Amino acid sequence: MKTIMNTSSIRRRLALSVGALLLLAGCHGTLTDSLLRAPDPDLINPADINNADGANGLRLGALSRLRDLTAGTESSWLFGGLLADEWSTSSTFIQNDEADERTITLSNSSVTAQFRTIMRARTAANQAIAALNTYAPTPSSNIAEMYLVRGFAELQAASDFCNGIPLTDASKPVIVYGQPLTVLQVFAAASASLDSAISFSSATDAATVRINTAAKIAKARAQVGLGNYAAAATLVSGIATTYSYDATFATSSGDNILWSQPFSQRRYSVGDSLEGNARNLPIANAIPFGSANDPRVPVAYTIQNGKDTVKAQDGFTFSRTTTLWAQSTTVPILSGVDARMVEAEAFLAAGNTASWLSTLNTIRATPPKLGTVTLTGSQLPALTDPGTAADRVNLTFREKAFWTFSRGQRLGDLRRLIRQYGRTPANTFPTGTHYRGPVYGADVNLPVPADELNNPNFKGCIDRNA
Repeated sequence: MKTIMNTSSIRRRLALSVGALLLLAGCHGTLTDSLLRAPDPDLINPADINNADGANGLRLGALSRLRDLTAGTESSWLFGGLLADEWSTSSTFIQNDEADERTITLSNSSVTAQFRTIMRARTAANQAIAALNTYAPTPSSNIAEMYLVRGFAELQAASDFCNGIPLTDASKPVIVYGQPLTVLQVFAAASASLDSAISFSSATDAATVRINTAAKIAKARAQVGLGNYAAAATLVSGIATTYSYDATFATSSGDNILWSQPFSQRRYSVGDSLEGNARNLPIANAIPFGSANDPRVPVAYTIQNGKDTVKAQDGFTFSRTTTLWAQSTTVPILSGVDARMVEAEAFLAAGNTASWLSTLNTIRATPPKLGTVTLTGSQLPALTDPGTAADRVNLTFREKAFWTFSRGQRLGDLRRLIRQYGRTPANTFPTGTHYRGPVYGADVNLPVPADELNNPNFKGCIDRNA
């Protein structure tokens, strides 16, 4: 039987069909929009971190930056020691050769990265200080530690780089470009930052005291850089020689670079006063770290097959390595040893020869552990007064060189011998013929790199003087 549909029925069915299609289309659009609106896990909205957790994240980031500028990456700690006499190049990298030969170009990519690492630490500290003050002002020791990071970065910049260092503030949306500052002005800026660190760490709990002590040692070093020896000694009076503020390492989070580059990769050899595989190239002014047989810096060539001397990364140089650091050895960024060296130099500056010598000999008699090395007093017999002012200065800086080997202080000390003690580059820095052929150049610091020319206030180093 044939069914005949009337017009109104047909219209109703067409309307239902069109409605169904529109509904399906709407659902499809909703699903598509939903998929397109999936959150991107790489994007962090500022509002998401404007809280205490975000402030703490910035704090941890700044501490990571501090580790990077010291023993966490190939920092100016290593390159400063290469320009000085702690290390000699044994790599295939021209950047290392330039530093060791004292002829560093403005385009040296390693120095560029090292300057950037220091300034990133300052920026990270400034960001964390602002966030902690706003969202997590207690404990104030966290803020103190960020001023410590900032102050230490400034201290290292002043120790290693040329006159003309801009302290740019890139912690806010609008960058405030720094004016080129002299080394002494940057030491003063570091001292001011560290004053804030000391002020914010006045509580007496152990964690706060640890930060306060580190800030006092860092400020004392900045004051020594300014020639204020007595004030520096006052800051560190009573600090235990065993104290340390450390960078720590683990295989899961990164190796100790003082082990990785010199020992594991053999890109740096321990410096000596005789270079070349035949040991026939005398290097004037260089401490013989490699051959001194000083227990504070144990050094050896590596022998294989009972006869062959292992060559370095360059495939040519006999590799001199130290076991002072292992892959994950904790490294003191600031230590009680630094405090004793500040006191010794202050006594010397004041003409108190007896206290100067006693300070040097006390630490030798009861030596702290250095890296992997456990020392005994019998390994370090007492020193005697060499009798002249110049020889006392030489002895002070030699002792400090062995106590602080590879910890980022040697280049700054050689520069201070020129600025504060009337020495010249010719009787302070390595001179002679470099073992790779050229004569040593004239550099006594690392240059602020060409990348900084993006700063409209910066036109290059004011000068390359110590």
